[in-house]
Amino acid sequence: MTTRRSSASPFQLPQWAIRLARSQHSLFLSKESRMRFVIALASTNVTRGTGGPFGAAVFERTGWRLIAVGVNLVESTRCSHAHAEMVALANAQQTVGRFDLGAANFPAHELVTSCEPCAMCYGAIPWSGIRSVLCGARASDAEAIGFDEGAKPKNWVAELKSRRITVTRDLCRKEATAVLQEYQQRGGAVYGARWG
Repeated sequence: MTTRRSSASPFQLPQWAIRLARSQHSLFLSKESRMRFVIALASTNVTRGTGGPFGAAVFERTGWRLIAVGVNLVESTRCSHAHAEMVALANAQQTVGRFDLGAANFPAHELVTSCEPCAMCYGAIPWSGIRSVLCGARASDAEAIGFDEGAKPKNWVAELKSRRITVTRDLCRKEATAVLQEYQQRGGAVYGARWG
């Protein structure tokens, strides 16, 4: 079966992110190479002033080919759900022409994210069809600079595992956390849920 590839993306990435993604001609064979790539996305998003300190990418697990990237675009799009993971997932689905990245007779896909998913992004993972997730910083690292990561199950890793989605945490955590801290030092906007 042939998949339709779409040139339209639900989220328009900054030009630097498009150029960076297009310049990747090698396969990302190690977990660390995939994580360092998304940390570079997050870091560049901060230094270019194009969004929050989060980056993500979707890779095809057969051969580790880059499918789509995402950076946090909440402020620039004025859209609360334009988190890096949501942007990467939506753009990946458009790229491969399917809403289900885990459909039968279709290559499995992995989401790599510079920080653990917030409550919203966690909820999107099973519905997207992703089969594995790599995380850099922890939610507590994002919360330490003021972000509200929302309510998700304390045992969220086990919940995903019960759906046959593997999770690797703390991969290059120190490097990913440094991006969050840099964002805070630069006076980046911290946004999230409001209570009361």
